[in-house]
Amino acid sequence: MDRVLVFEDPAVSQLAPITTSRPGHSILCGGNRLLDWLRRLGAPVLAAVRPHLRGVLAEDAPDLTGDGQVNLMVNACLVPSRQNFETLRTLLREQRPCVVRAGDRLAAVVPARPRLASTVPAPWSGALDEPLPESTQHQLSLFEYPHDVVRWNMLLLPDSLQDRLATHGDSYCEQRPGLFVAPGVKIAESMVCDTSAGPILVEQGASIGPHTFLSGPGWIGANTRLIEHASIKDGCCIGHTVKIGGEVEASIIEGYSNKQHYGFLGHSYLGSWINLGAGTCNSDLKNTYGEINMEYGGRRVASGMQFMGCVIGDYAKTAINTGIFTGKLVGVGSMVYGFVTTNVPSFVNYARLFGQVSEIPPDVLIATQKRMFQRRKVEQRECDQQLIRDMHRLTIDERQLTGEQLSL
Repeated sequence: MDRVLVFEDPAVSQLAPITTSRPGHSILCGGNRLLDWLRRLGAPVLAAVRPHLRGVLAEDAPDLTGDGQVNLMVNACLVPSRQNFETLRTLLREQRPCVVRAGDRLAAVVPARPRLASTVPAPWSGALDEPLPESTQHQLSLFEYPHDVVRWNMLLLPDSLQDRLATHGDSYCEQRPGLFVAPGVKIAESMVCDTSAGPILVEQGASIGPHTFLSGPGWIGANTRLIEHASIKDGCCIGHTVKIGGEVEASIIEGYSNKQHYGFLGHSYLGSWINLGAGTCNSDLKNTYGEINMEYGGRRVASGMQFMGCVIGDYAKTAINTGIFTGKLVGVGSMVYGFVTTNVPSFVNYARLFGQVSEIPPDVLIATQKRMFQRRKVEQRECDQQLIRDMHRLTIDERQLTGEQLSL
């Protein structure tokens, strides 16, 4: 039986804070995750993830755990595009032993002999125990930095939505030209939409309040609520069980996050279980209109993008009227106040405007998580608590701030 293994390489950590709390194969981009495409290959999928993610993976996706012989190994940082999917489908069908690289990283491997999934560590450096030819015929693209997720989302969304309509069109009703809704969707009569640049898909159980504006292409996840007077502009990919108000443009918002009040969010990525306080805004354009540079691990990286907002990790919170400067990262579990002028490490109270940056103990976040879960009728499990403890330990280097003194 053909099996596919999705593995994480060392560079998956370079996508933090997105991948601090989730496997690379679970990044939402363009309305899909890599795992969604892999399941469409028609072969069972196994996953090799970093040790701190294994407990949650076993609870949330037990079908991805276990062992078995695999015929195709895929990098978890692969961009979830139809083009990559077609390449993987060809590799699986042809079964010609080879390696496919994206730059100096291993993107996919077809082994000469089926390989046991348990023999692939995570993260995997890509060291092969057999010589394999490198394929020049096939090309695959990988996420390298967090801003790539935002950039690819805008590129992928139109094609991904058309693919969804082509494969699951019967699941939607075209309520207005270009506006496709699944069963159980509630839409106020005063809602206005513009689908001239692409369709808008709204999943089951979502609701769209009075006097909202939607511009395509866009995807609204199941059971998500768009608050009255919200303005959801083109390029938005909003996950399930999210509450959204104010103005949002060209952004990804993962499940269970809240941006319920007024304020602008543009060209950004928000993880899960985030809450943005009323009036929180981010900048996604420099005053010089120049290319935005990002800072990763103390290194300056050119994004190649004129518009790039912020990347916020799971469980982060902002106070009212928080202002996040262009191209900033906010780590998992952090709480930010005032102006965010630098990257924010994970697990800190960040109030530099008031001269305060202090560490948040994991037990504080565990207690907060329990309250948040209860509000959404989600059970807090031991693996959820352990993930928080592990993330706190793994991000200790982030909190060794140059020129900052953490009060512990």
